[in-house]
Amino acid sequence: TSGQSKCYWNPFSLVLLLFIPCYPFPTAPPVDPFAKIRVDDCGKTKGCFRYGKPGCNAETCDYFLSYRRIGADVEFELSADTDGWVAVGFSSDKKMGGDDVMACVHDDNGRVRIQHFYNVGQWAKEIQRNPARDEEGVFENNRVTCRFKRPVYVPREETIVDLHLSWYYLFAWGPAIQGSITRHDIDSPPVSERVVSIYKYEDIFMPSAAYQTFSSPFCLLLIVALTFYLLMGTP
Repeated sequence: TSGQSKCYWNPFSLVLLLFIPCYPFPTAPPVDPFAKIRVDDCGKTKGCFRYGKPGCNAETCDYFLSYRRIGADVEFELSADTDGWVAVGFSSDKKMGGDDVMACVHDDNGRVRIQHFYNVGQWAKEIQRNPARDEEGVFENNRVTCRFKRPVYVPREETIVDLHLSWYYLFAWGPAIQGSITRHDIDSPPVSERVVSIYKYEDIFMPSAAYQTFSSPFCLLLIVALTFYLLMGTP
C-alpha cells in the first residue's frame, strides 16, 4: 500500500558474504623486554655502586647504580629492593639539600616513570624540566629497575648540574603512594665516599648496616678489649 516500504531478501547476498575475505585486526607491536643490567662490565666499561650484601649484583643488592658515557650523554641504570622509587642525587657535599635528583618511580598502574627533582632542604620538589631521555623501567620481583640517559653538558640551570664536573652521589630509595615518592627507607642513606667523575669507571661496594656492624674501628677495639678482659679474668 502507499506509504509502506517492503523488504525483499535476496538469497544471493548470503553467498556473497561467505566469499568476502576476512583480515585480522592489526595488533600492537611487541614491547621490547627490559634488558637485564650487566655487572661483569662494572669497573671496565661502566662505573658501579653496590650497597647491600657482599657479592650482590643488580638484582640482589639493596641498591645498585651504574653509569657510562655514550657520546654526549651519560647512561644511568638504577635498581633497588623496593616497590616505590629509587633515585640518585648529584650534590656538592654529602648532605641533602640543593641537589639535582633523578628518580624512577613505580606508579599505581604498574609503570616505572623517570622524574626529575630538586632537593629543597629535606624536601624533594619535582621539576617539570626533565633532562632524561631513552627512558625504560620495570617493576619485577619487588624491585624497581630503570635505565635512562641525560646529557653531559646542559645550559646553565640551577636544578640541573653539568655531569662533566665531579659530584658526590647520594643514593636513596623508598615507598611511593599513588605514584608520589615518600620518605626514604633508611634514616641515613648511603653516599659516595668521594666525588664521582663520569670519566673514571670503578666498581665500588658499600656494605649495608647489617654487614658493617663489626667493621668499624670502634667495634673492633671494643672486641679486642672485651677479649683481653675475659682472658685476664677479674681480680
